[in-house]
Amino acid sequence: MRVISRTRLIEYWTRTPGARQGLAAWLVEAEHARWTEPAQIRERYRSADFLPGNRVVFNIQGNSYRLVVAIHYNTGVVFIRFVGTHAAYNRIGAETI
Repeated sequence: MRVISRTRLIEYWTRTPGARQGLAAWLVEAEHARWTEPAQIRERYRSADFLPGNRVVFNIQGNSYRLVVAIHYNTGVVFIRFVGTHAAYNRIGAETI
């Protein structure tokens, strides 16, 4: 997959070093993935939540962090929409961000 705004992840883990390992691992895996439907994500990420608008919420590092992405399955593009703590996630609208 082509990850757009990977800079957002790098900036976040630079400010929050504890998030680096989990986010970096997710990034490598996502860039090597070929997701064409949500079921393929569910096979690997059992705790992922699927929202309207092809949004997926990933729990990172035991749910300490949340990552919200929008996926265009037909073009193989993943857009980073939000990365932050679980508490910060609770203050956003994940379906519209």
